[in-house]
Amino acid sequence: MRARMRAAAADGSSPASTNTKIALAAVPLPVAVSNLTPSPPNFRSSTLLLLLVTVIFVIRGLRNLDVVRDAMHSAISSSKTELLDAVLHDFSQGYFALSRDHRRRLLLILAKGYDLNRKQARELMDQHLGLQLPVPSAVDGVESDSPRDEAMLSAFYRIERNLRQALKPAYEVLFERLNNHPGGLRFLTTLRADILSFLQDENVASLRALDASLKEKLTTWLSPVALELHQITWDDPASLLEKIVAYEAVHPISNLLDLKRRLGEVLWDDPPISESEASCALFYSISSTQSGLAGINLGKFLIKWVITLVKRDMPHICTFATLSPIPGYMQWLLCKLASDSPFMERLIEPNEESALINSSRAHYDISASRETYAGKSGAEVMLNMLTSTNYDWSSNAEMLSALKPPLMRLCARYLLQEKKRGKALDSVANFHLQNGAMIERINWMADRSEKGLRQSGGIMVNYVYRVEDIEENAQAYFRAGHIQASENVCCYVKEQEVGGLKENDGEKPL
Repeated sequence: MRARMRAAAADGSSPASTNTKIALAAVPLPVAVSNLTPSPPNFRSSTLLLLLVTVIFVIRGLRNLDVVRDAMHSAISSSKTELLDAVLHDFSQGYFALSRDHRRRLLLILAKGYDLNRKQARELMDQHLGLQLPVPSAVDGVESDSPRDEAMLSAFYRIERNLRQALKPAYEVLFERLNNHPGGLRFLTTLRADILSFLQDENVASLRALDASLKEKLTTWLSPVALELHQITWDDPASLLEKIVAYEAVHPISNLLDLKRRLGEVLWDDPPISESEASCALFYSISSTQSGLAGINLGKFLIKWVITLVKRDMPHICTFATLSPIPGYMQWLLCKLASDSPFMERLIEPNEESALINSSRAHYDISASRETYAGKSGAEVMLNMLTSTNYDWSSNAEMLSALKPPLMRLCARYLLQEKKRGKALDSVANFHLQNGAMIERINWMADRSEKGLRQSGGIMVNYVYRVEDIEENAQAYFRAGHIQASENVCCYVKEQEVGGLKENDGEKPL
């Protein structure tokens, strides 16, 4: 299933393919160049010509930037509604014609030049603080309705209304007008994608504020009402199926044939039980195709929506689960293994230590390439194995046997205990937990692909959505960062470790 926003443009064309209405001023070549007398090419004349052509392109680009900036200003300041659609069209199409550097310049102009009026806001704050508060009644605690107090309240309301307006940046007008313009919501996601890209290059405070404002607007506008849920079949256009192949992030797909093969695995021709007897549905994947929607939790709406539809058609389904990657596990673990902190000393249990060292010695004895994973400690051996480029440990029974206990135990620790700002450190875990799921089971060697081995040592995890527990789980996670997990997962982590960490976090033990 997929969810999509409104069409990019009224005529169904994408912004990139629509012809811009911005007229670029022609910049003729200087006469000195056009009237050059024929002569053998030389370095000096060629360099001069190249420099002049470069200047022409720079001038033309700046002219384009000026035109788009003027269109942006008109889109914000214009009060003539009959001209607004044309101005917004010119601005959005002109923006796509800009180079990356000119887009950055334009966004900085928007962020700084159309920010809130801080001088006016401070003056209104001073006026507000200078007013005398009406005296509450001693009987019911509400203000009296005397003419004097009514006049004071009117002054408060007027200043507060003006203050709210002064605290609203002018660029919010542009966002709101684009949202009501055909294809404007899609354009706003492109705009935010550019902002996020520029923030990665340079952390500019004004751009950060611009992004926060636009993100808040998009979160409000992209409600379930604005989304369309569509069931994908082979009758859909090939271009749509190709987008699924291109944007699938959880379980990468090579091509349309690979997509068909995947669906053949999921949708068995001869399932072990009939659909009417099934009690569990599995979410295969959920991926965002728009970088401009980063941080906006549309998945929460989609998951609940799909659950509602499946329950309507198959009321016997009571459990909804995922088979999810753990993208941050190896990065976290390798950092811990490579550190010289005391944490490394208690990372590996004594019985795990001897098994790891013995497996590395056996590998050294039988390896044709004489590559060795030997180390002074179990942590060093594990680090050498997990950082190997050929992942041969994944096909060696003795190494897998030695790696499984510490990797599974530390994976449970990573999912249950490692947090950032009180929430799960792993991004996929945080997504499902905030939506009301619980951690049900950790699956050994569930993803043997190169990506799976690289990001999680081949381990995957089941998150389970039980309809009756979703809201309670989500609220507990939101309020206190409490992670609900099955006993099968909790048993991997020592009781004293869980209790100690939860006590430090101000939470109850799992």
